[in-house]
Amino acid sequence: MQAFYADHFVLPLPDGHRFPMAKYARLRERLAAELPQLQLGQALPASDGELALVHTPAYISAITTGSLPAAAQREIGFPWSPAMAERARRSVGATLQACRSAMARDGLGANLAGGTHHAYADRGSGFCVFNDFAVAARLMQAEHARLHRARGPLRVAIVDLDVHQGNGTARIFASDPSVFTLSLHGARNFPFRKEPSDLDVELPDGCTDSHYMEALELALDELERRFEPGLVLYLAGADPHEGDRLGRLKLTFDGLEARDRRVMDWAWQRRLPLAIAMGGGYGHDLDDTVQVQINTYRTALEYAERWRQPGVAGGALPHWHNAAA
Repeated sequence: MQAFYADHFVLPLPDGHRFPMAKYARLRERLAAELPQLQLGQALPASDGELALVHTPAYISAITTGSLPAAAQREIGFPWSPAMAERARRSVGATLQACRSAMARDGLGANLAGGTHHAYADRGSGFCVFNDFAVAARLMQAEHARLHRARGPLRVAIVDLDVHQGNGTARIFASDPSVFTLSLHGARNFPFRKEPSDLDVELPDGCTDSHYMEALELALDELERRFEPGLVLYLAGADPHEGDRLGRLKLTFDGLEARDRRVMDWAWQRRLPLAIAMGGGYGHDLDDTVQVQINTYRTALEYAERWRQPGVAGGALPHWHNAAA
């Protein structure tokens, strides 16, 4: 299984800034030490053309040149710098590489960052500059269309399990029947003005493992009833954890691992390629956030092994593999 990173682009944030920039390098270091079978690679930057599948040319240019108005820059939450612009491109690029890896051969791929679901087509918000899942969905659809013109559009399901609602993603795909947006999130958490996803599940403060898993099970049933995807993009946020400063939910390490396992098993049983991004995580103890993500990768590697041995669970190659053969 391949996973891509861009943590060598570190933003020069002021002292006391609440964004945990250090978690990305710490995650990569622990993955390299504890899960050496994971193939780590540097993320390539998304091009202007790839970003323009979703974002307006004026917004792309403003991020590139640092000419965004001050109020719009404050809404993102980061001061502009060349490193900020480059990191934003590579965060998208990592998800594109993860999707290509999952679609082409591995069944799963991952971005050690990403999940920038608050970014709209023409503006950023909430520490999100460009929307990596939106760009990835559009680009995978375009690449699929070039290969399989007679097979219809690639249908993409976005399963967003960050504690915050994916408002930018929901707006971008609001009128697109080829992309299904599912979001489980805290009802009283940011963004306080939410955009309607195809399926929103609002959770109360203090939601525990059992209630969360019940809600997730119902949501996946509803997704399957309404939509048949060919690719799943999974935002595995660490911020529903009980130790998160911003999350307001009460999931344990075991509960979050069960969440990851359920989503991955849902995709595996249907032979759907799955790309993972990490989303938010703002633990009082940063090591708790990283541990949630380590557990996600450990579970993902179990499912990657199943993809290497397709006979273990039925023997059928996924339909997209047959189509590309």
